[in-house]
This record gives sequence, C-alpha cells and structure tokens, in this order.
Amino acid sequence: MLKRDKLYINGHWAAPSGNEVFEVINPATEEIIGTVPAGGHGDADAAVRAARNAFDAWSATTPAERAEWLEKIYAQMQSRADEMTELIIDELGMPFKLTKMIQVGLPLATMESYAKLVRTFPFEERVGNSLVVKEAAGVVAAITPWNYPLHQIIAKVAPALAAGCTVVLKPSEVTPLNAFLLADAIDAAGLPAGVLNLVSGSGSLVGERLASHPEVDLISFTGSTRAGKRVAELASAGIKRVALELGGKSPSLILDDADLAEAVKGTVKACYLNSGQTCNAWTRMLVPEKRYEEAAKIAVETAARFTPGDPRNEKTRLGPLVSKRQHERVLEYIRIGVKEGAELLLGGVDVPAGLERGYYVSPTVFGKVKPDMTIAREEIFGPVLSIQTYRSEEEGVALANDTPYGLAAGVWSGDEERALAVARRLRAGQVDINGAEYNNDAPFGGYRQSGYGREMGRYGLEEFLEIKAIQQPQG
Repeated sequence: MLKRDKLYINGHWAAPSGNEVFEVINPATEEIIGTVPAGGHGDADAAVRAARNAFDAWSATTPAERAEWLEKIYAQMQSRADEMTELIIDELGMPFKLTKMIQVGLPLATMESYAKLVRTFPFEERVGNSLVVKEAAGVVAAITPWNYPLHQIIAKVAPALAAGCTVVLKPSEVTPLNAFLLADAIDAAGLPAGVLNLVSGSGSLVGERLASHPEVDLISFTGSTRAGKRVAELASAGIKRVALELGGKSPSLILDDADLAEAVKGTVKACYLNSGQTCNAWTRMLVPEKRYEEAAKIAVETAARFTPGDPRNEKTRLGPLVSKRQHERVLEYIRIGVKEGAELLLGGVDVPAGLERGYYVSPTVFGKVKPDMTIAREEIFGPVLSIQTYRSEEEGVALANDTPYGLAAGVWSGDEERALAVARRLRAGQVDINGAEYNNDAPFGGYRQSGYGREMGRYGLEEFLEIKAIQQPQG
C-alpha cells in the first residue's frame, strides 16, 4: 500500500489543502494499492505561483544547462526503472514485457533524446536584418492520461523543460503513482524549485482550474475528445495556447495486393496493444470484399491467441482494462455492436475463463461492420476489432477517411509506391506502411477531432516555444 500524502510544489513535498484522496486500484486484482491527494483549487494556484516565480530564471538558462538538467533527471529515472515497471504494472495492468519496453523504456528514450536535441536545436536564426528568436512559451499546464501515464508525462515535461518553460503537472487520478515516483526522481536530481510541480486531482477541479488560470500560458492536454473540447473552451477566454492529443478511430487499410496474413496479424496486434487502450490503435480493419472470409478467419485465429491473463505472467499478451468504469464501458459497446447487427466472430461480454476477479475482457472481433454502426464510429478503448469491407481502392480510401477523427492509420500493399500514394490521401497525422516501426523522433498528433499540435522530436519542442523577431538597423 503506497500512501502518497503530499504534493510536489516549489521544490518540496507540501501538504495538500484538503484531506480527500484518490484510491488507486490494481485492475488485475481489484485491490487498493495506494492513495494520492485529491488536490483542489488552492493547490493548483500554489503550483502555478511557484512555476511563475521560477520562470524568469529557468527560461534564462542556456540550452546546454537545460540539457545537463535533463541528463540528471534521466539518470535518476534510469535508476528507478525497475521500480517504475513494477508500479505501472500494478496501476495499469499492461503485461510485464510490454510495460518494461513501452511504459518505461520509451519515456527513458524520450528524456534522453531531448537532452541531446536541446544542445543542437537552432533557437536563433538570421532573416535579413532580423534576429528570429525561439523562446520559452511560459508556464505550462501538462494534463496527462492514464493509458500511457509516464510516457505521456515525459512527452510533455521533457520538451517543455528543454524549451525553458516551467511546468505544473496534473496526472490522471486513475494511474497517478508513477508521477509521484517521477517527482521523487526530479527532486533527487535537484531541479530548481518551482520548475516542475505536481498536483494530483480531478479534471473538474484541478484540470479546469489550470486550463482557466490567468498565469498559465500554455496547456498541453492528452485525453478524450470530450475533455479536450472543455479544455479548449476554458483556455479560449484567456487566448491561451493549447495543444490537444485526443481520441481516434484509426483504420488499417489492407489493399488487394497486400500479404493478407501479415496485414491482418499486424492489424490485430496494433488493435490489442495495451488491451486496446491506445488512442492510435487500428480498431477498424478495412479489407477487399472478395477477401473478407479469408481475412476474418485469420483475424479470429490471431485474436484467439491474445489470451487474457495475469500481467505479471511473461506469457500474457492481454492484461485487464484499467478500471471498473472502463470495463463496463467496453462491454456496453460490445452489446451495442451485437444489437446493431454486426457479426460477433470472437469474444463478447462473457467473463474470460478463470478470471472472475479483475477487469478482463475477451479479445473481441466483429465482422461485416457497416460504416454507420456505433462500433465503427466511436472510440471504444478496449480489445475490440471491427472488420469492414470495400470494393475498390477509391472506396477503401473514402471508408478510411469516413471518421470525425484523424490520429493514425495503416496501409498494407505489396507495392510500396502504391502504398505511399494511398498514405498521402489518408487524413491522419501518422500513417504506417506495412507495419513500419514506431519512430520516437517523428511528430505525433492528429487531424480534426483527434486534436491539434504535435508531440515528440523537434516538433514537440516547438510546441513550447514562442517566436520573436528582433529587427536591427543595417549598417
């Protein structure tokens, strides 16, 4: 039982303004594993004040100095990597190998990459008689989700600090413990007081307070489209800069010349990563109508191998969903899919055998899903794959783009030039061809209701910079 009873504000652990707490539940066992403070307006205000007071000195540091601080934080994180892995397994339920590689390994790589990038990034350039300067945007409110908790924190905190911004971090109240461990690491690194502040709390109290706070200059938010709309609405009153990484209903478009087995297997794997709790998951598999039966058979055979189980078992590929609320939400979407006439090929709402305790859902595959069905249009955030069919490349591209979202997509083809041509036509912020590997330096973000702004690499750094032109007289 981990009881974190203080918030990290202005360089020290401070008692919260109230006595309420959030209980953190292990989704595999349904047991309480810890508590964190349920902060309020006063705590958010104190954190913003600390960040504002620290901003002038921190933003005046050189890029090389900020790189050294990031390196110190990286070293402290690395020394706690095993502890972070164990903690995130208990909070989130992602299987051990994937947690170690993605939930902890990726944030470490991101922190290290920004320590390197900030040393070489061109913060100034000459344009005629102007000196164009890229400088820190100010105080940043970083509001992060529960599904990739440490990764999404570092994807905001690392570039914000690299840019010279100070930060108030509000992690998800569902998986907050890793953020407290990160604050321990930052405190041990000796980061100057007020540069990074941590306030746990609800979105309705702390999140909304930060989004509307007059001393916050920029909000970087990752979460649902509904919550993102609210953040943007609140921020608009103060003309604040906002970066939103929201939901998705991403297609995997399998063309008629693709290696069908490879494409279907790759799609199922991408759909079920983190038990489907991934914003850019390929949840819609689009296949040529004439190859539907073959594709459906491969999909079912592949999905059946994602047996739910204990995330600490090294053979487990599908852990539990994060919470009771999420569990009920996903089961309701499955019921809706059946009710609306989609063909249930695998899985369903029944409790997986031997897993009466924990928030487990069987790997589920729906076939013959029509474009207007709920499961084809709304983000489910669970291990649910929908198979749709098309008759021509034109129809396939139109079907892929038939969504209010635009975060990610996949294209599969035996002809790379054809695949690239189709990828260019897809309205999504990130498109993978034939299951290409993830690139940590490439921009990540979406079109339309998937948000705006980009994270990762130099594109993520630029989100936290303002551009100033200084005109100088010509001799």
